[in-house]
Amino acid sequence: MNQNIFREYDIRGIVDEQLTEETVKLLAKAIGTFFHQNGAKRIAIGYDARKSSPVFCDLLTKGFNETGCDVLLIGMVPTPVLYHTVFTKDVDGGVMITGSHNPPDHNGFKICLGKSTLFGSQIQEIKEIALAGEFPAGSGTVETIEVLADYKRDIISKIDLGERRLKVVIDGGNGMGGVTAVPIYKELGVELIELFTEPDSNFPNHHADPTVTENLQDMIKAVLDNNADLGIAFDGDGDRVGVVDENGRIIWGDELMILFSRKILAENPGATIIAEVKCSQNLYDDIEKFGGKAIMWKPGHSIIKAKMKETGAALAGEMSGHIFFADRFYGFDDATYAGARVLEILSKTDKKLSELFAGIPETFSTPELRTDCPDETKFAVVQKIADHFARNHEVITIDGARIKFENGWGLVRASNTQAILVLRFEAKSEESLMEIRNMVETKVDEFVRETDQNRQ
Repeated sequence: MNQNIFREYDIRGIVDEQLTEETVKLLAKAIGTFFHQNGAKRIAIGYDARKSSPVFCDLLTKGFNETGCDVLLIGMVPTPVLYHTVFTKDVDGGVMITGSHNPPDHNGFKICLGKSTLFGSQIQEIKEIALAGEFPAGSGTVETIEVLADYKRDIISKIDLGERRLKVVIDGGNGMGGVTAVPIYKELGVELIELFTEPDSNFPNHHADPTVTENLQDMIKAVLDNNADLGIAFDGDGDRVGVVDENGRIIWGDELMILFSRKILAENPGATIIAEVKCSQNLYDDIEKFGGKAIMWKPGHSIIKAKMKETGAALAGEMSGHIFFADRFYGFDDATYAGARVLEILSKTDKKLSELFAGIPETFSTPELRTDCPDETKFAVVQKIADHFARNHEVITIDGARIKFENGWGLVRASNTQAILVLRFEAKSEESLMEIRNMVETKVDEFVRETDQNRQ
């Protein structure tokens, strides 16, 4: 069993290489044992549209039953529908089988104990159970239920659109987002132009990852061609959202958070709002300006949800488009719901979406930049970056190294899902941006080579 599949906040790997059927059989019993040890008896299982997902679902069901867990099968659904099931049905936990935004040959497992999504030491605990190979014997039951209709009704009941009728392009990326977004937005009275909303495990049009600019080009063109009010894109399993305004300009996750946080703070003065380390300084400043309490935290859906629970935050968000509403919702990341909140805000104003961002100080930034770096060395490289720049700069090490410069900042962190380093830069001018980026990237390249040579 390849132990690299046990990530910080889920279990994930390449099908038939890291996730063979034998490995998944072992994982099924290990996860079932973990549930058993924590008093969780009845477990919901959902899966995405990947070719391997139904097979993995069968293996998981069998393994759970053999360790004494009862299984509630909810079928092929977006990840937020599995979360919704955990919050609204009589279950003790859940597992979503999904490769999320990763290529077609990847898959994985997002695991909930009660209403909390596992991460860190709990994922490692499952690894240790798998390696030990000692599992309880039992005979659980299997029940199949339909949950999409309940989910749809609940979301619609939580959204109050104004009188303005909106024209919206949605791009499902052939992932799971269209399964919920299309019927819900239509019922809300939105005029839709649909792109790639049918699930297809081969992702034939583009990767279902709205953080990558090239993946949004079809939607941007459709927004402009159809004179639409905005575009909403989804990742592979429907828990991350991407938005473009009426001009086709991409509104990244941190900028979207400004829109949401202002609305929430107007209704809940002093609310706590969490953003992760890749987010713009503008967001933190804006939250404070409008009377909120801003917390900088680590990225990762499980980690953010735990921090929200700990702090009672009303909202949290990531650059990657994971948006978590505890305000009028359950606190989990749901792209269909987040998109509906954008529609709600826009439907109650005569302003264009671009105009709602007027007055935010101009900064110059990069999107998330990705540099290949082996899993075995990526954390060591980040530590070297932190140590190097800490000599002359303030370095925030909540997650990775966020280096503060006079006119901006740079971030280097290790991805928890892939063998890459994630970099992002922001500055007050194009010149400062290039200067900061060059300074940091030069050191990253140097340390990647150096660490790789030492490993060999």
